[in-house]
Amino acid sequence: MDESGIRKRKESQNGSTDLTKDNKEVVKAIALQKDVGLLSGICLIVGTMIGSGIFISPKSVLLYSGAVGPCLLIWTACGVLSTLGALCYAELGTMITKSGGEYPYLMEAFGSIVAYLYSWTTIMVLKPSSFAIITLSFAEYASTPFYPGCSPPLIVTKCLAAAAILVITSINCLSVKLASYVQNFFTAAKLLIILVIVGAGIVLLAQGKTENFSNTFDGTATSFGAIGLAFYNGLWAYDGWNQLNFITEELKNPFRNLPLAIVIGIPLVTVCYVLVNVAYFTVMTTTELLLSPAVAVTFGDRVLYPASWIVPLFVVFSTFGSANGSCFTAGRLVYASGREGHMVKILSYINVKRYTPAPALIFNGVLAIFYTIPADINTLINYFSFAQWFFYGLTALALIVMRFTRKDLDRPVKIPVVLAGIMVLVSCYLVLAPIIDKPELAYLYCTIFIFSGLILYYPFVYRKVNWGRKIMRPITMHLQLLMDVAPPEKTE
Repeated sequence: MDESGIRKRKESQNGSTDLTKDNKEVVKAIALQKDVGLLSGICLIVGTMIGSGIFISPKSVLLYSGAVGPCLLIWTACGVLSTLGALCYAELGTMITKSGGEYPYLMEAFGSIVAYLYSWTTIMVLKPSSFAIITLSFAEYASTPFYPGCSPPLIVTKCLAAAAILVITSINCLSVKLASYVQNFFTAAKLLIILVIVGAGIVLLAQGKTENFSNTFDGTATSFGAIGLAFYNGLWAYDGWNQLNFITEELKNPFRNLPLAIVIGIPLVTVCYVLVNVAYFTVMTTTELLLSPAVAVTFGDRVLYPASWIVPLFVVFSTFGSANGSCFTAGRLVYASGREGHMVKILSYINVKRYTPAPALIFNGVLAIFYTIPADINTLINYFSFAQWFFYGLTALALIVMRFTRKDLDRPVKIPVVLAGIMVLVSCYLVLAPIIDKPELAYLYCTIFIFSGLILYYPFVYRKVNWGRKIMRPITMHLQLLMDVAPPEKTE
């Protein structure tokens, strides 16, 4: 820690101490606070998982699976896989109660290099690209009503997505509680619209609208790679099941609330996804669903008219809430990585008044704005899933490894090790199947990027070159003064 940082922190603490003496309040340490309870934890999982996926990905899952029957089975299987993965993370999260998602688990099991490559890939590509994809979906739904009969101009969509990123990042920088309230509100909104869609589907089924459920397995895809891609797109819609592990240090009573939120949240999302797809198929044939530019909006136009406008409105709410959850958790990974010295130290600093990791959140937001420039969302999803599931599998393997190497660690939640083994095998399939079925250079580029992080790791992390510190010292000092941040204190 540099001397200017120490002086800044002491000045901040002294000012905070005087203020709290006048107001007879308890002085808080400069650290992330435990402000997230069980309800907010459930809302973070549900709200992040239910984003644009259920409104866009049904087309992709159906396209690759080929028929209604396998499509519904894949949606259910994706929910089961997500639950298995989350149970693995429940054991890891209650065993190693550090924020940062997979990062501390990979650090403990495999060492610094593997954890660094994960943080490098996730911070620089996976998290900001995910944030960008969700906000682009938000922008598309939000702008569509203003351009009836045609698609919104690309520049409008991109500018609106960038504006959403700025707003969401600002909310998360202002207050953890405010970000949690926003997440809770938008989670309630998306569950409400899902209830409306499912309720309408049940009514239609009761009226005999079942023609699309006959011969449901005709045309089923048999390609090894096509099924893998169907799972990719389904699991993209379920992505978010591991989000609570990114904020373990801010979770009240994590030994109870982490596994409980997982057990409640993910089955709820699975039921919602399957029933929503059933509702879609009561109204649209497979061809109509594939041709629909926005499946949920088409459903609303056919079933809820003249109140069909509520569907795109609530879809906008849904995607905004999912983007908020993505931003909330991404900042904690950047923060954890900076704290361990795998990113520049300023990214681990905390705002001395608001107790938020503002530098980390701003960094993630800036990268996300850059990722709004490419427009092909489906390509981003496929390559995002390729890299992400590599690390999911590695984390499940970390659980197995630590059963032998870290027997001394307390495990409040302990799952059968066979579940972790299943996750490793599934991850291998999801990573290798599309590559074997249809090799593309993009997969090689993704792999090269992951290992290119070693170019920076050796001089700046392993060797800790002096000239790097000399360059960063004045930059860190000025950013501390600009953002009113200080290094985090160690808390019990």
